[in-house]
Amino acid sequence: MNCTIPSDMSSVLKALAYFDVFNFPLSRREIEQFADPSTRLNLDDELHWLVEAKLIFFLDGYYALRDDMTLVRKRVAGDHRAKSYIEQAFKKSRLIAKFPYVRGVFISGSLSKGTMTEDGDIDYFIVTAPNRLWIARTLLIAYKKVFLLNSRKYFCINYLIDDETLEIQHKNRFTATELVTLWPIVNRVLYQDLVKENSWVDSFYPEYFEGNDRGSMDVKSGFLKKTLESILDLKWGDVLDDFFMKLTLSRWRKKFPHMEKDDFDVALKTTKRVSKHHPSHFQKKVLEGYTHRISDLELKMNEIQSVA
Repeated sequence: MNCTIPSDMSSVLKALAYFDVFNFPLSRREIEQFADPSTRLNLDDELHWLVEAKLIFFLDGYYALRDDMTLVRKRVAGDHRAKSYIEQAFKKSRLIAKFPYVRGVFISGSLSKGTMTEDGDIDYFIVTAPNRLWIARTLLIAYKKVFLLNSRKYFCINYLIDDETLEIQHKNRFTATELVTLWPIVNRVLYQDLVKENSWVDSFYPEYFEGNDRGSMDVKSGFLKKTLESILDLKWGDVLDDFFMKLTLSRWRKKFPHMEKDDFDVALKTTKRVSKHHPSHFQKKVLEGYTHRISDLELKMNEIQSVA
């Protein structure tokens, strides 16, 4: 075997540690995608060494940090469940794209990674025209409340940016993972612009974007969308967009009064160009869980190196 004891935390372990936060074991192919390209030549040797050292476990075709077959069973069930959501994802993406000022619709969250939990929903990453993000968002939320009885199972509108603000401000492993796994459903060209504006993800996942070429579709703007946009393009549309933003921000501040300002500004980011609605601050929880797992792995690695 050609693999020697790693001198630092390998990208293979980092990938497994990150997805362990989600109780999500990875296949060899997925590890190859998320690991640094420099590891690919000797990937099988490294995986074998990590298994022999009991730093990771090989479970029925998947690799995990924990020796727990329950993880694999849930993974397989989630992958199977995700297939039943795909038709709805395309259907709702096409619908969302017909709303005024919506320019791109991408799938994020669990479904973009090919899986779905029992209580999961379809998360949409939506790109809008500039200075009309809040009009677009308000119309989408109104549709969800009235026609879907506020159900978010197939219609979770939690992240919007405009097409002049494609670079993501918060740059970390969580946002990098969400970006590289985005599924571009509507407007492939805009997705490619998003890729160019976020080249920083290479520091986490070199070359991953290059392989993300899943199918997408174009949705033509209908008469109603064009008419509404021509009306809302007038000066009063600026006033209305500002009003919706301020109204939403006021409601969120009242609804989440105990959230620290720094957490609020990230989890419920509210600006003219960005709207994020993650009240549980999932990003923070994931990154804390990831850091904890890396610390544990570093301790184990030190123990192995001290014995060798």
